[in-house]
Amino acid sequence: MLTFHSYRGSCDDPCIVLVKVKRGVLMLCLLVMCISVVHADDAPLRLAVAGVTHGHLGEVVRRIRRGDFEIVGVAEPRSEYRTKNDLTGRLAPNLFYADLGQMLDETHPEVVVAYGSIYDHLAVVEACAPRGIHVMVEKPLAVNNRDARRIARLAEKYGIKVLTNYETTWYSTNQHARRLIEEGKIGTPLRINIYDGHQGPKEIGCSPMFLEWLTDPVLNGGGAVVDFGCYGANLATWLLNGQEPLSVYAVLAQRKPDVYPRVDDDATIVVEYPGCTVQIMASWCWPTNRKDMYVYGIKGSVFQLTPTRMETRINGHDSGVFDAPELEAPYNDSFRFLRAVLRGEITLPPYDLSSLENNLMVVRILDAARRSARTGKPVKF
Repeated sequence: MLTFHSYRGSCDDPCIVLVKVKRGVLMLCLLVMCISVVHADDAPLRLAVAGVTHGHLGEVVRRIRRGDFEIVGVAEPRSEYRTKNDLTGRLAPNLFYADLGQMLDETHPEVVVAYGSIYDHLAVVEACAPRGIHVMVEKPLAVNNRDARRIARLAEKYGIKVLTNYETTWYSTNQHARRLIEEGKIGTPLRINIYDGHQGPKEIGCSPMFLEWLTDPVLNGGGAVVDFGCYGANLATWLLNGQEPLSVYAVLAQRKPDVYPRVDDDATIVVEYPGCTVQIMASWCWPTNRKDMYVYGIKGSVFQLTPTRMETRINGHDSGVFDAPELEAPYNDSFRFLRAVLRGEITLPPYDLSSLENNLMVVRILDAARRSARTGKPVKF
């Protein structure tokens, strides 16, 4: 009869088994299979990329050597883009595929990040969901409410997570603004003004392959109203805890029809909530880049000026401009956050900026804005 007593150290230690033999001889056995074992939750995220035409693909490139994720495959149907993109030369040539399904079946990623057109988001989820693969898309979730609802049904049916990534999610000023609102510093928000945009995608030097779909009314769903209007809808839904609007009114304009003949380049969206009015000013016609937000309550206001700088005016006291507290990992980075959510280290709250619930509401607001602009009338929600 053998009696086994086992000891396991940390996940990087050997597993030592002491075997007590019948005659009292003690034998020390090292189980080689346990040496240098790393728990699955500590391993890099197995990540695949669907599409390479989005200008935000640089976010992947800047983090590629960090070690919290490993790119196992890249799918891009167009050969001219597949052979020349921001990941070319940084990954082995055999990791690039023309067919998304083939790439998924051969590389078995945990999650796919979508860097193609907004129109392509649905096709990516349709490919990933039945295979049990999670998805993170760049903002917004979908080109219209029909596609967004289809994505939600697939996520529920197959039990996958679908996250939407916004640059503004990782601004320390936005997170601090919400904390101040939750603490009652300014009172209940009565008015929120959100400004987003830049001089225009062509003017700032976006690549031809990005511009090709970004300025297409089908592939992007619209112009500035979608590209930058989604930021405001996302933040408002978050700050107002998922409230449903009463109505949406929008004016879309073409200030530079010679540059953007097929889509709007300037959008003003007024979203009316019970007790709060949100104005979203999204444009490709600003003289400079901007993503700033102003929240007004009965007791004061919070001004989010830049990703790190902000100002408050509370009970007549002006704070002056100050640096918001830095965000801690994993709440300071889209890929760290993605990994933490998928590994179960954190839970995604309802109406979180990245959540499916929030971004279904965003698409509904954008749909209503486009309908309002066509009719010239507010759209009841």
